[in-house]
Amino acid sequence: MSVTIKDIAKLANVSHTTVSRALNDSPLIKEKTKKRILQLAEQLNYIPDYHAKNLVMQKSHTIGLFFTSMEKGTSSSFLVDAIRGVNKRIDVQYNLFVRGIDDYDDFSYINNKRFDGIILMSQSDKDNAFIYNIMQKDIPIVVLNRQVDDEAVMNIISNDKEGSYNAGKYFIDSGHQRLAIIEGIHGFKSTQQRRDGFLQALIDHAVPIHQEYLVQGNYEMHSGYEAMNKLLDLPEPPTGVFCSNDDMAIGAMNAVFERNLQVPADVSIIGFDDMESARYTNPSLTTIKRPIERISMAGMEAILTLIDGKEALPHKRSIDTELIIRKSVSERSG
Repeated sequence: MSVTIKDIAKLANVSHTTVSRALNDSPLIKEKTKKRILQLAEQLNYIPDYHAKNLVMQKSHTIGLFFTSMEKGTSSSFLVDAIRGVNKRIDVQYNLFVRGIDDYDDFSYINNKRFDGIILMSQSDKDNAFIYNIMQKDIPIVVLNRQVDDEAVMNIISNDKEGSYNAGKYFIDSGHQRLAIIEGIHGFKSTQQRRDGFLQALIDHAVPIHQEYLVQGNYEMHSGYEAMNKLLDLPEPPTGVFCSNDDMAIGAMNAVFERNLQVPADVSIIGFDDMESARYTNPSLTTIKRPIERISMAGMEAILTLIDGKEALPHKRSIDTELIIRKSVSERSG
């Protein structure tokens, strides 16, 4: 039979309230008494009844990690990096619950009895309905990956626009003038940010923007493959293609190889994310490193701080991207 607080109280000749306070590190009892109780609890191998404790404190000890969707527009590498980052910082007393917003017809299931805090890996403005529903229920929330223009929301993002700008500039510095982009899912904030950054680089360096070089994808490998085939079918294909994520870049590479063409000799390619497989493609993929794992780690640290409620946090934190130069871009004269 397991040891209870009442057992410890009887042996220590104190009330069970005093034992409870000692186990919860309360300042309301003397240090000497606290130390004696903790030593006794350790000797008896006391295991706290977290279920009962949670009922008293009205805590679930569960943190939710939500995505806009786990089926659409969330690559396996993105998902793994996000979960890995959160898991590196989650406190051992908490359980992690992972789900897509689009799994829910309504949000009645999501309440402050089930969740102590929520981290949202947001990809679309449509997530705002979810965000404000959570805020109305007084559940601490941190939004990652997409900027939310509300100072009441703690926001941690990467600078996708700057990263995509640097991709375009690297192409231009390498001598490319015929530049295309394979975009992500229409309506996703990341899609817009990466498009804007890339095109701004072309505008700033007086490189022509051709409408036929702006091709839609959906963040999946096959969409990159299909989009690259459209570009290669043009009378004058681009010499450089920026893909809005690495999965599409890998699909685009395969489309080039199927035409008996070479990367980067015939078509140079840059991806976005720097997923683990990017360094092992042949040639290895030049890409923009978006530190999803670091963003997720920061998100977990922030939500634990908000749950604790003892420290004020800034409204927004931005984590820089990085251009990772490998072997998928060649020097050209035009």
